[in-house]
Amino acid sequence: MNRILALDFGLRRTGVAITDEMNIIASGLTTVDSRDLMNFLQAEIPKLGVGTIVLGEPKRLNNEDTHSSENVRLLREALEKNFPLQKIVMVDERFTSKMAFQTMIDSGLKKKQRKNKAMVDEISATLILQSYMQQMGM
Repeated sequence: MNRILALDFGLRRTGVAITDEMNIIASGLTTVDSRDLMNFLQAEIPKLGVGTIVLGEPKRLNNEDTHSSENVRLLREALEKNFPLQKIVMVDERFTSKMAFQTMIDSGLKKKQRKNKAMVDEISATLILQSYMQQMGM
């Protein structure tokens, strides 16, 4: 079974999450400098056996685009070009950063640890992946 990889794209960093081999559990994988994202994906996607890439789609509460929307569309185009064998899926990412931060609080991380934006991005990618999995009935 092909694994599912999720991305929480930002101009500086991109959070990355992946499923297990059975597509049952979503786990944070890492955070990558966004300038290095395509090189990272080209190395990791074949190695991890990824069949689907889930990309968080930023939207405002009224469903309008955000300042990041155009960059995410450009990333989607680059993913479709560079990974023609993988399915590319967009998933609403509203509130994932806030939910990630709350998850950090709920898990007992100290204030200094919660300032780690890379961790927030990785947790956000995991929440995006979990959302996709729920939509697909996994």
